Amino acid sequence: MNHRELFSLIVEKRSFLCVGLDTEIEKIPSFLKKLKDPVFEFNRRIIDATHKYTVAYKPNIAFYESLGPEGWKTLELTVNYIRKKHPEIFIIADAKRGDIGNTSKMYAKTFLENLPFDAVTVAPYMGEDSVAPFLTYQGKWAILLALTSNKGADDFQYHDEDGLKLYQRVLTVSQKWGTVDNLMYVVGATRAEMLTEIRKLVPRHFLLVPGVGAQGGSLAEVAKYGMTDTCGLLVNSSRGIIFADSTENFAKVAGVKAGEMQSEMECYLKERNLV
Repeated sequence: MNHRELFSLIVEKRSFLCVGLDTEIEKIPSFLKKLKDPVFEFNRRIIDATHKYTVAYKPNIAFYESLGPEGWKTLELTVNYIRKKHPEIFIIADAKRGDIGNTSKMYAKTFLENLPFDAVTVAPYMGEDSVAPFLTYQGKWAILLALTSNKGADDFQYHDEDGLKLYQRVLTVSQKWGTVDNLMYVVGATRAEMLTEIRKLVPRHFLLVPGVGAQGGSLAEVAKYGMTDTCGLLVNSSRGIIFADSTENFAKVAGVKAGEMQSEMECYLKERNLV
């Protein structure tokens, strides 16, 4: 999927919602825990309830790795279920990988070849040769961490050297490695006031924006400061959707929450005459 195709999907669904499948087994409804694979069953029901409203899903790999070999099986089942039932949907491996060339090559093979993800999040700290292997797959994306919303982001990302903050250097230098068709950036929604400055540096690239919902980020501000003439945004909500309810109605409630976000997103798209 390239930039144009991703925008077409956004227009078709009138949504730029990404649902994060950060499935903590401790938080899923207790009645599911009696099943053989409770995490997959939870994911399946969430997907069935939300697919109409979302253009992307983003499993956070840590929640599957932590379950050992069985967790990897659950991840594979989840991704294959999305790919089979809803092949148009963009799937992101939130893995935050990044290492020297040969290791990154294997990480890229894991998520972009052996598993049918469309994109993988990558930490750019080790530079171009740690990112390049992820950019060799036609129709696939690397999503670089640029400006995150956690408290510790202040430790390094705002460090100023010669008038250029570290996150600004990441945005500026990395554009030489890829294109708007295979490279996007993570920018936290709780840093939405920074989007105007970020758009001056990356006016055309898609941004993956976590932190809306449970983390307190404002969807309205993200749209106001970050939207482009091809939308340019994938806004992620995880806990605010998937853990909105803990009863047997959890999937129905998740669908309602996703639908509410889609309706708000449609308004912002209409304001820009994009739908």
